[in-house]
Amino acid sequence: MNRGTPLLSSALLLLSSAALAQTPAAAPNSAGSLLQVLAGLVAVLGLMAGAAWLLKRFNGSRAGSNSAVRIVGGVSVGSRERVLVLEVGEQWIVVGVGAGRVNALATMARQQCAEDVANLTPATSAFPGWLKQIIERRNASQ
Repeated sequence: MNRGTPLLSSALLLLSSAALAQTPAAAPNSAGSLLQVLAGLVAVLGLMAGAAWLLKRFNGSRAGSNSAVRIVGGVSVGSRERVLVLEVGEQWIVVGVGAGRVNALATMARQQCAEDVANLTPATSAFPGWLKQIIERRNASQ
């Protein structure tokens, strides 16, 4: 009886594997699966782009209109350094901005042409010459 049990179990195993080999397995439709994955990816990316656009549109307009500080002009003086003129109330503050630090360079009364300077394009702006004059005046008074 012990000899017949392994023989019987191996015969059943052989028959079951032969039966499984004869039944056709449903092959996955690779083109349909790929199309479904791509459609899902496009939908997710579209939702992300739409959310970013909405955040930029609604948060940007609120912060710009109620801001107490306005950038009048600026110039790049190095790869990571800039000099900016900020308007706060009725005065201008010349600020040096570098990697990880912001320094106030000078403070002056608000100039008459603040709106004109703000509307100029950077290519036609006379800011670099104006800044040079201010720095020379500051150095001469010290």
